[in-house]
Amino acid sequence: MKNLRLVFCLILAAICLVAPGCQKRSAVILDAQVFEKNYSRPLPEGQLALRKITDPAQIPDYTKAFSDLDGLAQAIERSLNYLSKPSSKNYYPYGDITHEHAVKTLEELKKLVVSGQSPEEMNRIVRERFDTYISVGCDDQGTVLYTGYYTPIFDGSPRRTDRFRYPLHTTPVDLVKGPEGTILGQKQPDGSIRKYPDRTEIHQSGRLAGLEIVWLADPFEVYIVHVQGSAKIRMPDGGIRTFGYDAHNGWDYESIVHKMIADGKLADKNISLKAMMDYFRAHPDEVDRYVNQNPRFVFFKHEPGDPRGSLNEPVTAFRSIATDKSVYPRAMLAYAEVELKRPVGFVLDQDTGGAIRAAGRCDVYMGVGEEAGKLAGVTYREGRLYYLFLK
Repeated sequence: MKNLRLVFCLILAAICLVAPGCQKRSAVILDAQVFEKNYSRPLPEGQLALRKITDPAQIPDYTKAFSDLDGLAQAIERSLNYLSKPSSKNYYPYGDITHEHAVKTLEELKKLVVSGQSPEEMNRIVRERFDTYISVGCDDQGTVLYTGYYTPIFDGSPRRTDRFRYPLHTTPVDLVKGPEGTILGQKQPDGSIRKYPDRTEIHQSGRLAGLEIVWLADPFEVYIVHVQGSAKIRMPDGGIRTFGYDAHNGWDYESIVHKMIADGKLADKNISLKAMMDYFRAHPDEVDRYVNQNPRFVFFKHEPGDPRGSLNEPVTAFRSIATDKSVYPRAMLAYAEVELKRPVGFVLDQDTGGAIRAAGRCDVYMGVGEEAGKLAGVTYREGRLYYLFLK
């Protein structure tokens, strides 16, 4: 999660439609639908993702979404907690939405959610008291690609053993960040800053020796954690520890899947995270060859409690989304109009990721563990994305 959160929308990374930082067009067939769009098409400089709806007929009916409020009040409270921090004011105003306006919007929405009123009445109130904004999407017609991400659970150890030989690393002291966490590069002895080494150089140089914070049994599991941005690790004594994103080396993420397809390692009709894991478990000697083609390297820290998003607040399954925060408003409530295997509805914009660029991408957090991973791995669907603001 966090700035990286190399939000590995599993089906995206598995299918390699749009690698993080990549702006090229690709075609993917899923559920008999062909998508051939540049979902990461950048907006014109200075343009934001949202456009206010002025025709009431174009505002969605929120009744069904108000029928499922599980976890929503808690997710709103987490956004309010973020907005209570002075640093959150650095990201407002968003267009004509001030920081105070954003806070009041969420406060009123939380009151409504816990009011106990009928879904029909809550829908009426929202349409009467709130403005609805729609994302312009990737095509200025509102098309947004929805994908999913999750927090894996893997076995691990705080010390290297014969079984656990592949580490996650904490952030090195020579990695320089800007005031807002932007990766500036590697500090040199003379005080200058250069681009931080890529994944291959990091692996080959051994420069991270002594910075290991946990060890895993499978090198590709390490890579999955790098892409997901967090993981829960089951220790030998049965305890579970959460490790979350802290920083990355400043390089753009590049998907490895198209390289595997080109080499005949994966069949283009059988592409999934499971297929990748099965392949590398059968061919562990090939892991480095492929993962080193992604130059981005991620550093972690131990995080007590639940996984956190880029707002440094816990993320909530099916209530937290990741978007490009350069064009979307942080912490705000949105409505995901999309048909997924598990209904979504109202969500909070609480995370971001390397793969999630521009107005045409939205990543839904699907929870922790294997089942969440399976669901994330089949989430790949077009929809629309709306945001609510108090009038």
